[in-house]
Amino acid sequence: MKVLVIGSGAREHALCRSLSLDPAVTALHCAPGNAGIAEAAELHPVDALDGAAVAGLARELGADLVVVGPEAPLVAGVADAVRDAGVPCFGPSKEAALLEGSKAFAKDVMAGAGVPTARSYVCTTAAEVDEALDAFGAPYVVKDDGLAAGKGVVVTSDIEQAREHARACGRVVIEEFLDGPEVSLFAVTDGETVVPLRPAQDFKRALDGDEGPNTGGMGAYSPLPWADPKLVDEVLDTVLRPTVDELRRRGTPFAGLLYAGLAITSRGVRVIEFNARFGDPETQVVLARLETPLAGVLLAAANGTLADLPPLRWSDDAAVTVVIASHNYPDTPRTGDPIVGLDAVAAHDAPHAYVLHAGTRREGDAVVSAGGRVLSVTATGADLTQARERAYTAVSRISLDGSQHRTDIAERAAE
Repeated sequence: MKVLVIGSGAREHALCRSLSLDPAVTALHCAPGNAGIAEAAELHPVDALDGAAVAGLARELGADLVVVGPEAPLVAGVADAVRDAGVPCFGPSKEAALLEGSKAFAKDVMAGAGVPTARSYVCTTAAEVDEALDAFGAPYVVKDDGLAAGKGVVVTSDIEQAREHARACGRVVIEEFLDGPEVSLFAVTDGETVVPLRPAQDFKRALDGDEGPNTGGMGAYSPLPWADPKLVDEVLDTVLRPTVDELRRRGTPFAGLLYAGLAITSRGVRVIEFNARFGDPETQVVLARLETPLAGVLLAAANGTLADLPPLRWSDDAAVTVVIASHNYPDTPRTGDPIVGLDAVAAHDAPHAYVLHAGTRREGDAVVSAGGRVLSVTATGADLTQARERAYTAVSRISLDGSQHRTDIAERAAE
C-alpha cells in the first residue's frame, strides 16, 4: 500500500512513524513534511491547502490512501478534492469538518444530537459579548468561532481580557466554565461505525502548574489511571455515536478522525470542543500504544468497511510526550536556532524514547527550529513513572537555545 500523509507537524511525524512500522505499507510519502519526517517518508513540496495540487500529487504517486493531518486543509476541502480524483482519503469532507471549523456549528450539532456540553451564546457585537459574560460570570470562557491553531480560547477571571479577546476574534462563542479534569478521546469512523481509541490528557498551558497562556499543547500522557474504566463506553454512547449519527442525518456524514475534548465535571461528562483530525500532542501518546497496524484502520474508515475490522489491539505500556518549544512561544517564537542532541537520543534512548519533529527544517547538515512547538519527545514504559523518566532523560540530551518545556507532564497522574 502506498500512503501519502499531508502535513508537517509532530502529529504527522507520529502518523508517519506508525505507518512506517506497518508491513502493509510499501511506500510512504509526506507533503510538505519536515526534517524529522524525511527520515521516515519521502517528502514532496506542496501547498497543503491546495486541493487540486494534493490530489494531483496523490495520482502522480499512485497513492492507495491519503491521510490529511491538519485541520486547515480539511476545512478547505482538500479531502473532497482527493476523493473526487478517485483516491481513498482519510479525513472528513469540508462540510463535516465544519464541526471543528466553527464552534457555533458544533454547538448546533450537539444540540441536535442531544450531546452534553456547556451552555453557550454566539456573539458578534460588543453588547452581546457583555450580556453573555454577565450571564455566566467568572471565570470567563471566550472561544474564537473559527480555526485558531489551538490558541483561540481564553479562560480568564479578568473581564477586560475576555472582552479584548472577543474584539480580536469578531464572532465568538462564550460559554459557561466547566469544572473538573479534561480528557481527549479520539474515534475513527467511516460515517456509520465508530471505533474509539484510548483516552489521553494533554496540557494546554505554557508553564508548570497549568500557569501561563494557552498553547497548542505542551505534552500529553496515556493511559489515565484516575479515569473511570467505563469512561470510553459512556462517551461512545452519549457523545461520539450521537454526533456521527446527527451529521449523517443532516446529509454531511463524517468519515475520518473525530476528536472529543471532554471535561469530567461534577455533573458528568461534558464536551468542550470537537476536532476533525488527530490532536497534537495526544496523537503521539495514543499511537505509541496502538499495536494494530495503522494503515488498514485508516483505509477501512476511508472506504466504509470499519465494521469488518477485528477489535483494535493496545499495549499495556504507558506513554508520555513532552513538547520542546521555541523561545517566546506562544507569542512570536524565535526560529533558526540549531538543535543539538537528536543523535544522542537515537543512540541511547531508542526504542523506548524517540523524537518527533514539529517546527523544524534542515539547513545543510544542521536541523534548526522553524516554529513555536519544535519537538515532541515521546517515551513508553511499564507505567507512567517509567515513561516520564525516559521522556525527561531524552529531553535532557537535547539542546536548543532559549527553548522551554514543562517539567510536570503526567506528574500528578504518575503519583
